[in-house]
Amino acid sequence: MTSTSGRLRGLYAISDGPRADLVDACAAALAGGASVLQYRDKTTDAPRRLAETRALQALCARHRVPLIVNDDVDLALACGAAGVHLGEDDATPATARARLGARAIIGVSCYDSIERARHYAAAGADYLAFGAFFASPTKPHARVATPRLLREAKAFGLPLVAIGGITHDNARGLIDAGADAVAVISALFGARDVRAAARRFSDLFDPDASRR
Repeated sequence: MTSTSGRLRGLYAISDGPRADLVDACAAALAGGASVLQYRDKTTDAPRRLAETRALQALCARHRVPLIVNDDVDLALACGAAGVHLGEDDATPATARARLGARAIIGVSCYDSIERARHYAAAGADYLAFGAFFASPTKPHARVATPRLLREAKAFGLPLVAIGGITHDNARGLIDAGADAVAVISALFGARDVRAAARRFSDLFDPDASRR
């Protein structure tokens, strides 16, 4: 998943739909170096969501970047996405993998819980997400995570994703604490120049970026 070692690494872009320019905004994020794209849409407009995910899957395929669908295993299967991201009220990794296949990417939200991370690491998750690390406009009442969780979770041997109020200015500390990827919504898709914002995040993972 977009690193020299095959592990998830870099900017994990999470869409902020519904929005009329969703595909264009996601294309800009990918052009800026996003290494993963997650489709996140909490509405119940099934025809639109299927059309959008199919368009995004084609876009991601051109960029050779995995498309992950938030919460919805059926939608991930229908659009041919690379995988699904699961929260605490969603399907289990085993159920998702049975539907999506052995090569599917199954991510799990662990919030502020190292115990949840330990459980799902053993249950077959492909990556573990922690957060919110900072105040988040997307989830203002989210549980609060600390960088210590990232350091402890390294023992599980899976890619770690940090999420929640992440900006270019505060991401570095999470990367240093062990985050393999930073998941960003508002600071990316709320930017006036999505491609430039994506490049700034992506450059945090590139040791040669500052020399170019």
